[in-house]
Amino acid sequence: MAITGILALGVTATLVVGGFDLSIGSVATSAMMAAAYVMVVLEQNAMVAVAACLLIGVVVGLINGFLIVYMRMPDLLATLGMMFLLVGLQRIPTEGRSIATGMTMPDGSVATGKFGANFLALGRHRFDFFIDNLLPVSVVVLLVLALLIWFFLEYTRFGRMMYAVGSNPRAAELAGAPVKAYKIWAYVISGVFASIGGILLAARLGRGDIASGNNLLLDSVAAALIGFAVLGAAKPNAFGTAIGALFVGVLLQGLTMMNAPYYTQDFIKGAVLVVALVFTFALSNRGRA
Repeated sequence: MAITGILALGVTATLVVGGFDLSIGSVATSAMMAAAYVMVVLEQNAMVAVAACLLIGVVVGLINGFLIVYMRMPDLLATLGMMFLLVGLQRIPTEGRSIATGMTMPDGSVATGKFGANFLALGRHRFDFFIDNLLPVSVVVLLVLALLIWFFLEYTRFGRMMYAVGSNPRAAELAGAPVKAYKIWAYVISGVFASIGGILLAARLGRGDIASGNNLLLDSVAAALIGFAVLGAAKPNAFGTAIGALFVGVLLQGLTMMNAPYYTQDFIKGAVLVVALVFTFALSNRGRA
């Protein structure tokens, strides 16, 4: 739930400015593969790996923002293209294989590096919360990021201007707001949050698993859109997204405990999402009428 929630918070930032980011899942997976490559193949420390992952998020966000704002590409097409680009790019260094200590590289060499203990703690360490209750580091990271992005969007001038840009970009531009800059920053935030999710995923798995991020996009988008329905907000908001991520996590866990077939989970998630959005926007439109 934590990794899904972090990616969903990034999607929320783009939704606020009237955009959408389909590349978050591939950014997270690319960050995970980059962290594994830096530590296992290049034998660098955890700080270098984290810096490389965050740099990937910033660069991808800037490229997405540039394509959408200056090249006037539709956000769905731009981020969809970036998604496919990253999916292919992250497979090139190892010719499509996952990264783990002792693996044989395409040139015949053996990767002898390993994940640092401090890095693995990001995904595996648990804090004492109450007696017999342990809180994972990833959940703490989610809570901190959710509070930060909620405060940023609701109580800072920058955040309120992002809502204004998403509501009426023409009016915001006439009011003197740098609309293009706000939109680019939204995609940078999304890229950074996705890379943080990739860092936590790599720390949890302890390897660069090429297929581990397959469901990240769908779950994150579902959490962000379900957030529209929380407390009748009918708009993207960080609090609703966090609740949406929790709801998706509980839903999937419940289906697993009920031994529901895996191939029915996406159908049920989609049905819940559609119902939540229908009620949200039907009620909000009735209230305006």
